[in-house]
Parts: sequence; C-alpha cells; structure tokens
Amino acid sequence: QGQLVESGGGLVQVGGSLRLSCAASVPTFRTYALAWFRQTPGKGREFVAAIERDYISLAYAESVKGRFTISRDDVSDTVSLQMNSLKPEDTAIYYCAAGKWAARTESEYDYWGQGTQVTVSS
Repeated sequence: QGQLVESGGGLVQVGGSLRLSCAASVPTFRTYALAWFRQTPGKGREFVAAIERDYISLAYAESVKGRFTISRDDVSDTVSLQMNSLKPEDTAIYYCAAGKWAARTESEYDYWGQGTQVTVSS
C-alpha cells in the first residue's frame, strides 16, 4: 500500500503565492504519473495539473494555466505545485494523486493524499 502526504497549504492574500508539496511512500514511485486536484464544499474534485513519468508531459486546467507549475522529484519521491497570482476562486482543499497516466479524471488515480487547505483572502 502507498501513502501520499500533502503539506504547504495555508492562508494567503490575493495575488500571493504558495508552494504545495506531496511526499510519497508509493512502491516504484517513478513509474507513476502524478497530479493535483482540488475540491470545494458541495462539489466534486476538480483537476488542476498533472505530470507524466517522463517529466516532460504536463497538463493544466485552463483556470490555472500560466499561474501554477507542477513538478516532480523522483529522488525524494515528491511532487510539488507552485501557485502564483492566487485568486479567491483558488480556495479549496488540494489533493495529490498517483496513477498510471496523467489523466484529468480522478477515477484514473490509485493513490490519494488526505488534502491540504488553501484559502485565498481578498
């Protein structure tokens, strides 16, 4: 069984930045695609960003493109999400996930973290 643990969430003002990290204890971590999703009350999880095993293939939701950057480190088994120019609508619980490919649907992922809260205040 694998485990993902997110950190780095918090309260930030509009226009500010946060960096989320996710530490993984997943067997053969480097064979997995990694992703970030987010969820607000009353809604399902929304795709944010994903990165393939090759470090090159990236995918972003239109709402975060140009502001968020996903990266991975297969030495430390971590995936990060750098979030810049934050907006109130970015407020959500953010989850990291590991799966076989960089999909935009949550059902494609095998492992999930417990989530970390990001709140953007205006």
